[in-house]
Amino acid sequence: MKILAFLAALLLSFGVTAQTKFEPQVGQAGKDVIWVPTPDEVVDRMLTMAQTGPNDIHYDLGAGDGKIAIAAAKKFGAKATGIEYNPDMAKHANANAQAAGVAGVGPGKATIRQGDIFATNFSDATVITLYLLPALNMKLRPTILAMRPGTRVVSHSFTMEDWEPDETSSMDGRRAYFWVVPASVMGTWQLDAGGQKTELSLDQTFQKINGSVKLGNTQGGLRDARLSGFNIAFTYLDQAGVRRDFTGTVTGGKMEGSFRDDKGGQGRWSATKK
Repeated sequence: MKILAFLAALLLSFGVTAQTKFEPQVGQAGKDVIWVPTPDEVVDRMLTMAQTGPNDIHYDLGAGDGKIAIAAAKKFGAKATGIEYNPDMAKHANANAQAAGVAGVGPGKATIRQGDIFATNFSDATVITLYLLPALNMKLRPTILAMRPGTRVVSHSFTMEDWEPDETSSMDGRRAYFWVVPASVMGTWQLDAGGQKTELSLDQTFQKINGSVKLGNTQGGLRDARLSGFNIAFTYLDQAGVRRDFTGTVTGGKMEGSFRDDKGGQGRWSATKK
């Protein structure tokens, strides 16, 4: 007995203590959600919907065991970062990244950072994935909508309420929702189409737009008005009944692009926000 007591004291003196390896449990409580892993086929579809690639900076908000960030790096070549509140889970996820051969920072690499998604700066993201709850999606929505136009967002299971998705995919009873962050175009613009100047008015509800163009004393309505990220397109008929089709890009308070009409005319156009 004295020998056993001596050995126990010796082990403690060297700091050797029994530790239980952390293993995540489905349904375990987190800061705001319980942990439920996303099935592999859903992970693959989410990242495919976002057209994730080697040039992308991917953030997975609420990373759990890291599987989405790891897939973004390993299969799609993205620079992937997961944000996970639970420090034990974050450590576990980084071990998973290490085991998958993608641990690190850079294209084709994944790292899981311990942190609060509501206190983390992910403004450099080009792709965001999340599997949260409706209330958390809505809490994040203003931050996401303020991001760079063209940022791609995919949510497993839950929507953004009245911000309608650009695509919905279904897989064995599960759904994934995809959005492209739209540029802000609402307001009045001074339009110059090949030297002909007029006034363009745009209304906007997320990515849905409509409006009118001033044609003398007439406000001609826009046709086929579309906005996807920073890409914009619209059509109108001028006073002579000539159809003009416009495509272009939005950069802050400026737009520019090219136009064609149904009489064979074409040219460049630009617009400045008033």
